[in-house]
Amino acid sequence: MNIVRIFLACTALAVCGVATAQYQWIDNAGRKIFSDRPPPADIPEKNVLKQPGAATSALPAGSAAMAPPPAPSAADGSNSDAEAVAAKPSASAPGVDKLLEEKKKQAEATEAAKKAEEEKRIAALRAENCRRAQAAKAGLESGVRIARTNAKGEREILDDSGRAEEMRRTQAVIQSECS
Repeated sequence: MNIVRIFLACTALAVCGVATAQYQWIDNAGRKIFSDRPPPADIPEKNVLKQPGAATSALPAGSAAMAPPPAPSAADGSNSDAEAVAAKPSASAPGVDKLLEEKKKQAEATEAAKKAEEEKRIAALRAENCRRAQAAKAGLESGVRIARTNAKGEREILDDSGRAEEMRRTQAVIQSECS
């Protein structure tokens, strides 16, 4: 019975180790992704931030990757720590920031282009509405009898009051669309 308990405890510990296996990467849209599965093949290796089994503790004891870089000392001619920090290559964060800023600028440019296209479309619609309203006004002012179809589908001739009402409505359209 104790052997079964020990086996179950070891199995539970092994499963916990697998459950903590996490991948982190930056996708093509610039978002940080966390997953227990490896990133897709189209993600470049430089965008993979963390993967299981790549921890520094897994490296051999004599590995050069575990040894910290030697700190510059004042005796070897270094002027300041600020120069050492400036000369040291930065992590991927500035590159990611540049990539994110570039994608943000592209998105803003795309949004501005869409907005300009929409404004152009609306301006064309307003110009067409203005042209039609002015043509309708010219027809109303000509004095020719005007017939229209009512809601029941019957044809009716506009009398003077109907013509005046239609003229007011057409003038309102002209004022709103032709300005």
